[in-house]
Amino acid sequence: MEGGNSPSLQLQQLPLATAAVSVQPHTDPFSYKENLIGALLAIFGHLVSSIALNLQKYSHIRLAGSKDPRAYFKTKTWWSGLFLLVLGELGVFSSYAFAPLSLIVPLSAVSVVASAIIGIIFIKEKWKPKEFLRRYVLSFVGCGLAIVGTYLLVTFGPNSHEKMTAENITRHLVSWPFLLYVLVEIIVFCLLLYFYKERNANYIVIILLLVALLGSMTVVTVKAVAGMILVSIQGALQLDSPIFYIMLVCMIATAIYQATFLTQASQLYDSAQISSIGYILSTTAAISAGATFYLDFTGEDVLHICMFALGCLTAFLGVFLITRNRKKPVPFEPYISMDAMPGMQNMHDKGIAVQPELKASFSYGALENNDSMPEIYTPATLPIVQEQHGSKAASAPPYRVLEHSKKE
Repeated sequence: MEGGNSPSLQLQQLPLATAAVSVQPHTDPFSYKENLIGALLAIFGHLVSSIALNLQKYSHIRLAGSKDPRAYFKTKTWWSGLFLLVLGELGVFSSYAFAPLSLIVPLSAVSVVASAIIGIIFIKEKWKPKEFLRRYVLSFVGCGLAIVGTYLLVTFGPNSHEKMTAENITRHLVSWPFLLYVLVEIIVFCLLLYFYKERNANYIVIILLLVALLGSMTVVTVKAVAGMILVSIQGALQLDSPIFYIMLVCMIATAIYQATFLTQASQLYDSAQISSIGYILSTTAAISAGATFYLDFTGEDVLHICMFALGCLTAFLGVFLITRNRKKPVPFEPYISMDAMPGMQNMHDKGIAVQPELKASFSYGALENNDSMPEIYTPATLPIVQEQHGSKAASAPPYRVLEHSKKE
């Protein structure tokens, strides 16, 4: 009798255990382990990516400041940076397969903190201790706030976990909350694109809002693709489903358009403004998309949601302080026009100035190596000379005059 009744008792107790797990999602230690794995992978990926980008930047600056005729892609430093960049992006990509989307996205503040610390370590100028502290006090405060915000995000982040099977992703894709969210996002995106393209509203908020809306769809598809790959590795093949390739195509397309708008923004505005405003807008849009598509905050109590929001706000403030302290580049003209020199006539040929045109193979902004050019075509450095009206002393000319023995 006892052997016959034991299966019925087990069947009766199974729904109760399932209900207990669904009502109290924070009692599962394995879900915390997955959160920790995903957070560590994201932090590692952003940290390695920051080191990689600084290595590549160092390679370009080193070539620009020397007489080395090699191209940037022929240096070991640049290739080391590229390898680390790929490794970091793989770490961030795999983190989406373990932790919820709303937890992984705000952790991109680690890259801003790492870039600030690396920039201070590799600074070439010598400062006195008091001047150094006064100059970088905002960076130190911002790094501290960003670290505190990251700790709050990891500790109080959403703990919802769901296997990224093709059936689950399809069910989320046709749910009415996500369809409503996508409809609103499409309308807002079209309105912003109209003002940006037709009305020439080149405001930084408009451009970065376009980037944020595209980025929210990018991270949704990235989590789907990474999760389906992880489930396939675990034994249940998901790569033969059409939804996998739909998400893959959407991920690539949105990432390309997102990079296009970011490039346009970098041509109009300073990188510090793009970093701070872009991080805030992109993180907010991505968390909203994750909460709508993957239902990240389902079953979370009010305390965890409030502490998670506090972590986001603290990280936002930290990134804002770090980027606000960056030194803005001063725009300058690398060449002097002929008519700007005193005592020289305008020399034009059919409206084209007689200024030699450089045919550089590749360059990053003003990082061009002009050491192989003749001296006559080398741009002269003009010091800033303030005019003193009424002074009898003759000031030196602010340009360099070259004397040539040959008649041109």
